[in-house]
Amino acid sequence: MSITQQLLIAGGGIGGLAAALAVSRAGWEVRLFERAPEFGEVGAGIQLGPNVTRILYGWGLEPELAGVVAFPDRLQVRNAVSGAELGVLPLGPQALERYGAPYATIHRADLHHVLCAAVMDRADVHLNLDRCLASFHDDGQAAVTLTTTAGSIIEGDALLGADGVGSRVRRQLLDDGPPRVTGHLAYRTMLRQSALPAALRSQQVTAWLGPRLHVVQYPVRGGEWMNVVAVVCGEPPADPLGWDHGANAADLRRATGAVCAPLRELLDAVPQATVNDDPWRLWPLLDRPPVAAAGEMARGRVALLGDAAHPMRPYLAQGACMALEDAATLASALSMDVADVPTRLQRYAQTRWQRVARVQARSIRNGDIFHASGLLRAGRDAGLRLLGQRLLDLPWLYNA
Repeated sequence: MSITQQLLIAGGGIGGLAAALAVSRAGWEVRLFERAPEFGEVGAGIQLGPNVTRILYGWGLEPELAGVVAFPDRLQVRNAVSGAELGVLPLGPQALERYGAPYATIHRADLHHVLCAAVMDRADVHLNLDRCLASFHDDGQAAVTLTTTAGSIIEGDALLGADGVGSRVRRQLLDDGPPRVTGHLAYRTMLRQSALPAALRSQQVTAWLGPRLHVVQYPVRGGEWMNVVAVVCGEPPADPLGWDHGANAADLRRATGAVCAPLRELLDAVPQATVNDDPWRLWPLLDRPPVAAAGEMARGRVALLGDAAHPMRPYLAQGACMALEDAATLASALSMDVADVPTRLQRYAQTRWQRVARVQARSIRNGDIFHASGLLRAGRDAGLRLLGQRLLDLPWLYNA
């Protein structure tokens, strides 16, 4: 009779919970350590491409997601200055037909809640709150040990760093310095659609592209709320690793400048329609260069997942999606019985690193295109008008 192996996870965000669920379904015992005293995922919305709804449904979460996701009927790209429509990608039933899984949008907190509830239903997952990793030790032998800031020492067969862009696990494993400050700032808000003028309500994804800025809006909470994110260029706050800063609406208005009337009306409606205590919150965007080798995602009995492994700019809407894909691939690798644990983790890293590097690189490129000015901007707009659906559809991404 085989002995159940144990995965230690640092971090209880979406990536950590997804990994806990997937790996426990693969037959491992999981001990997850989250530094916060209680679970309370905050933040904005998430776009879930078919590459990820397929995974979530495979984990049996379709019924729970049905009550909180929205299924936008299309993705529309508009010029932020003129308001002109540049390109459209049909979603809804057409996305389901093309990819066998839907394109959905969801509040980050709702996805976190669904994953947390699924994990808490599993007897082989042990959640430890208010427990922060201080260090780990992997001597290449039979186990890895995790030491918490309170001095507790926990032993397991593998350790997963799912502790975000400022990952302590990554710092010790790779010692490759802090993430890059991109110079892009994301202003985030969540609006009640019923509190918006009828002309501003929407059940589609709209991306407004302007010089040195773009704005994305889409429905969440079954369409009752709207997520709005405005990304502009600017100086980050003193603590760029924090992703939930107070925001000055006047700064945003100056940065967005002379945008078209419909977009300005949406931004001006935020104070009356927001569900938040503060109309806007600020998120400095950080990233790292694209992953260059499997060794940047796993070494020995220690692996990285999500933002700890490959923090990326949000211009492909795949940051959380890549963490969920990581979790599914990790579970598949750890379920192998024919190899030792370090070899299984290397299989995970070998399977993932080139794909996430491609997404990271494409996200950087998209940011340059989204914020383009001058001739590049004119070429972008002309290309979208001519080849909109072909440019916006991403079979290489969504068919995975």
